[in-house]
Amino acid sequence: MRIAILSTNPNLYSTQKLLDAITRRGHEGLVINHLHCQVMIEGGSPSIRYEGQELASIDAVIPRIGVSVTDYGCTVVRQFEMMNVFTTAKSQAITRSRNKLRSLQVLSKAGVGLPKTVFANHPKNGDISQLIKLVGGPPVVIKLLEGTQGIGVVLAETAKAAKSTIEAFYGLKKNVLVQEFVAEAKGSDLRAFVIGGKVVGAIKRQGLEGEFRSNIHRGGNAVEIKLSQAEEETAIAAARALGLKVAGVDMIPSDRGPLVLEVNSSPGLEGFETATGLDVAEKIIGYIEEKIKTDEGDTVGV
Repeated sequence: MRIAILSTNPNLYSTQKLLDAITRRGHEGLVINHLHCQVMIEGGSPSIRYEGQELASIDAVIPRIGVSVTDYGCTVVRQFEMMNVFTTAKSQAITRSRNKLRSLQVLSKAGVGLPKTVFANHPKNGDISQLIKLVGGPPVVIKLLEGTQGIGVVLAETAKAAKSTIEAFYGLKKNVLVQEFVAEAKGSDLRAFVIGGKVVGAIKRQGLEGEFRSNIHRGGNAVEIKLSQAEEETAIAAARALGLKVAGVDMIPSDRGPLVLEVNSSPGLEGFETATGLDVAEKIIGYIEEKIKTDEGDTVGV
């Protein structure tokens, strides 16, 4: 098979590990910078040009689309879908998961456990205080809709701090979510790696002393864990609800069960593989092989 990894940086750990796994399993792998692709739209004959040549005979693509280029990246993924190429993440699923508000709405409808969250369109001063009350009062977590790796996530300890932070974001023309702070999580969260509707491994991430964000990019550490049945079921349900075949599902423990914070359509492999010793890249390629072998490719759906 010819398997293409859509990535703007061929030197990234995740990109290299996927490329190595493709080669080890006897396939041809190539890295395509999706920002350099030209989408050719023509009745009955969709195609993609890259580096002056038409991309042909691609059996599967693995999208590694960065947050800042989601729109164009998804355009390229959608074109591959139109060409009936199997993809580990459909364009619609990527778009859905990238918008924090939209993904929470989808997960809520699916009955997945979530922290109490409220959103409003630049409310007036009195309404800001009401938003804070609606999620249980301070402390509250304030999140930018487009943030990633813990960037644009603020813990406001008091109502005054929360109000000032929300007003500051609104002053910058940014939309935010206001979310309850789950104290019993104690600055930790869980990441489950889901491939093809199954959890293949999980880690617990713990933030630094005094840091409520547990992201490894923020200096947190990670250890391998075994999920409870409820946590495993929640991770699988979250990935399924968003339509993601490969996903990193971030959850926090709470007194009312696991609560999903985010579902990542391009989860990084380095921190996860280091903590677990698992070869996740190999499992992703094995999943592609199985799907194509059983002719369970994607149908066109844009």
